[in-house]
Amino acid sequence: MSVAVPELDTVGRASATPDVPQPYAELGLTEGEYERLRGILGRRPTAAELAIYSVMWSEHCSYKSSKVHLRQFGAKAPQTHALLVGMGENAGVVDVGDGWAVTFKIESHNHPSYVEPHQGAATGVGGIVRDILTMGARPVAVMDALRFGPADAEDTRRVLPGVVSGISSYGNCLGLPNIGGELGFDAGYLGNPLVNALCVGVMRHGDIKLAQADGPGNKVVLFGASTGPDGIGGASVLASASFEDESQAKRPSVQVGNPFLEKLLIECSLELFADDLVEGIQDLGAAGVSCATTELAAGGTGGMRVELDRVPLRDPRLTPEEILMSESQERMMAVVRPDRLDAFMAICEKWGVEATVIGEVTDVTEAEAKRGGRLVMTWHGETVVDLPPRTAAEEGPVYERPYARPGDLDRLRAHNANTLARPASDDELRHQALAVLASPGIADPTWVTRQYDRYVLGGTVLAAPHDGGVIRISDDSPRGLALATDGNGRYTRLDPYAGAQLALSEAYRNVAATGAVPLAVTNCLNYGSPEDPGVMWQFAQSTRGLADACQELGVPVTGGNVSFYNQTGETAINPTPVIGVLGTIADVRTRLSSAFPSDARIFLLGETHEELGGSAWANTVHDHLGGVPPRVDLAAEAALGRTLAGAADAGLALAAHDLSDGGLFVALAESCLRGNVGATVRVEEDGVVGLFSESVARAVVAVSPENTAAFACLCADEGVSAREIGATGTDRLSVDAGTFGLSVELEELRQVYESALPAIFGRD
Repeated sequence: MSVAVPELDTVGRASATPDVPQPYAELGLTEGEYERLRGILGRRPTAAELAIYSVMWSEHCSYKSSKVHLRQFGAKAPQTHALLVGMGENAGVVDVGDGWAVTFKIESHNHPSYVEPHQGAATGVGGIVRDILTMGARPVAVMDALRFGPADAEDTRRVLPGVVSGISSYGNCLGLPNIGGELGFDAGYLGNPLVNALCVGVMRHGDIKLAQADGPGNKVVLFGASTGPDGIGGASVLASASFEDESQAKRPSVQVGNPFLEKLLIECSLELFADDLVEGIQDLGAAGVSCATTELAAGGTGGMRVELDRVPLRDPRLTPEEILMSESQERMMAVVRPDRLDAFMAICEKWGVEATVIGEVTDVTEAEAKRGGRLVMTWHGETVVDLPPRTAAEEGPVYERPYARPGDLDRLRAHNANTLARPASDDELRHQALAVLASPGIADPTWVTRQYDRYVLGGTVLAAPHDGGVIRISDDSPRGLALATDGNGRYTRLDPYAGAQLALSEAYRNVAATGAVPLAVTNCLNYGSPEDPGVMWQFAQSTRGLADACQELGVPVTGGNVSFYNQTGETAINPTPVIGVLGTIADVRTRLSSAFPSDARIFLLGETHEELGGSAWANTVHDHLGGVPPRVDLAAEAALGRTLAGAADAGLALAAHDLSDGGLFVALAESCLRGNVGATVRVEEDGVVGLFSESVARAVVAVSPENTAAFACLCADEGVSAREIGATGTDRLSVDAGTFGLSVELEELRQVYESALPAIFGRD
């Protein structure tokens, strides 16, 4: 029996059949968006055009609900000569001195990582690495910021090992060190984990590449993996819609990665760049061919013609619209001059990378140029796409979503954590301290980080579990980069404006604690549905807070990612802005680790206040979320940063560790364990406040006895409070905290800290 073959939906057929029903809603477009699309084209779209607009106008690609708020990152950007490429390209680029430039960015792969944890996380790493490569840089390190449901929940035990194995296998195969990140657990992330991946790359100033297709007659070359059915519609099906229980049925929308091919693609691309064979470049990530072609064409001065039937396929049954929506990994698209095409192809052949000319840049009329050129695509000679690319890539819908303060926020904030019951004895204080130290989000993350190669390439100077990762820029220079990511959904739930600023403060502080000078910011903003006015209020407040804080600290936002629809059913995650901060250090030999040495004096820098709202102590000991988060003090944060950088540069500090989750006790315990040395400490504040307050702009610093006076003078010069609170050199951590105190042998402390995650996830 013969099977009827559907008639090809050409531009001519679309013009002649205006009333053919189309599945725009299933592809994520609203009725209003569909009607606008018809108005742009002056007819109904073809199936292929509908595919392009559905992914390019998706929340994930167009930022249609967030754009009105994100604009303030540019409007409020501090004036700095360091910024070479800002928001709008694949990643931002900053000048780090001596002719070197650095590009870095963080993005989410949340929903794919829940549906298929290993591949979802692996391809998240692959995608962010290609974003960095596309800027002309060599990727040199990765980081990840992870959030899961309760550590002992059945689904967490399913998702977390797969996510970690995906990140480790892809990064390790690429030969990229994973130098740090975060690991957090909270009931709100059950069913909707956060998998945010960061990559950093290094280049010379003259190596920067941009996504633009200029020069009529230049060839459009697709190179890398062939195109298959994996990941079709990922941008719209997974990343731009609410996440329901039937998400397992969306498994085909998750991409499948091949890190060995990506490694070849990296080396091939870098050689192409070095030989100046590329006029414009774009990676194929979210929205695949749709994104690469429309963005390259929109970024250029002409148009583009593409023959879709020339795209190499793993499955010959794919239709034009499926080719356009496929998010198969390890693919790049380049614009190449005809006289350099042979050399381009020869390098691809050398590296075993398939490369195919699928089109060329076209000239356009003056009228077409004003509309952003013209993108035409054919399928075996028939025109299936004819559209102005800027309308897809740059002029998508922009919504000013209604927002309103959540109705339960006042009740939540009224439940003040400072009124929670305090310990009534030394033993009770000791028990609570060890419980906080053993809580999964604070306990030793080695079960995760040991699966990552932290030292491959030989440039890693510091890596997890220290405050920030530090790498050398090149083999022949002592100059280095420091990176840290941070975020706290509890803080942001209680106060979105302050919560975003506190995330920036902590990442800034972590970079400063390595001895580096913070320079620039990237962000991954993880929230629930933008159609919920309460969620949109959280987002609006957070972006305003982050923009204001970046302006005050003098660190511009260079780019990032917005991830909406992070919720299961009607329950959204706690709003979680994850902030990455990049810093520079003139000589990596002066960097500070967080490990205490023996025979050192311990200084506490910064002011401690009764600030327990959203704290690890309140969450762990009392299962409580309420009150207000710690007060933001950006001026104090900047002064602390200058002090730590100055102390490192002058050789006055032996180690430094910021105070954040878990307060002073956790910082002391971690520094003691990392240095394998005990300490005796006395603080003025009452037990819980002294040990567990999470006041900002604080750090513990180890100083040699002969440098204490000079260090104290440095702190005074910067206006930073500095108290000598104790010394290292014992076999236990002993803390006198006002009314009560505690003392724990180092080995018991280690057992509590190191056994928590292996007890849940296994010791293999």
